[in-house]
Amino acid sequence: MRRRAILSVFALAIFLVGSWTVQSASQAAGNGTPGKAYFAGGCFWSMELAFEKVEGVLSVTSGFMGGTVANPSYEEVSAGRTGHAESVEVVYDPARVNYQNLLDAFWHNIDPITPNAQFCDYGNEYRTAIFFQTDEEKRLSEASKLAIEHSKRFKESIVTQIVMASQFYPAEEYHQDFYKKNPVRYKFYQYNCGRAKRLEALWGNP
Repeated sequence: MRRRAILSVFALAIFLVGSWTVQSASQAAGNGTPGKAYFAGGCFWSMELAFEKVEGVLSVTSGFMGGTVANPSYEEVSAGRTGHAESVEVVYDPARVNYQNLLDAFWHNIDPITPNAQFCDYGNEYRTAIFFQTDEEKRLSEASKLAIEHSKRFKESIVTQIVMASQFYPAEEYHQDFYKKNPVRYKFYQYNCGRAKRLEALWGNP
């Protein structure tokens, strides 16, 4: 795995309906109850950082989703033996941020045209995916993907999966908030992985 070797608003609004008044069932269900959303965007350290910058996000947990083995370890997932993708669980305040905003943050922090890889990390565990929980989340996710396709930004096909959420398994504690606990190591990884340069090439300046 390359990472281990290194270490040892876009046009969505045109096609998305309803802005702040359109919320998924998980958002609307509880009069202030936090919502949860699940995404796979390659390195979960980097996706934690991306989502924790979003106003209204309360917490982000690194973990695994989409596989066939219960309680997988990082070593098992990174070896490609479980079918899981490195993923994040995003807990957010629906009064401050909606699912559409999370989708926008997700797309602009991934490479949606490269299958089974993100930046310098290669393997099925680094595939990109939106894990929907409700019909509304599925509809919004598909609309956001369609908006990018219609924008003609990319010549290549969008390979990001839109699939039903399954059991989310948190990763080991040392992975949680890795970029905060190990800022030098994380910056070294991010720089050598070419993440910022590739995102700028894909999406333009932040």
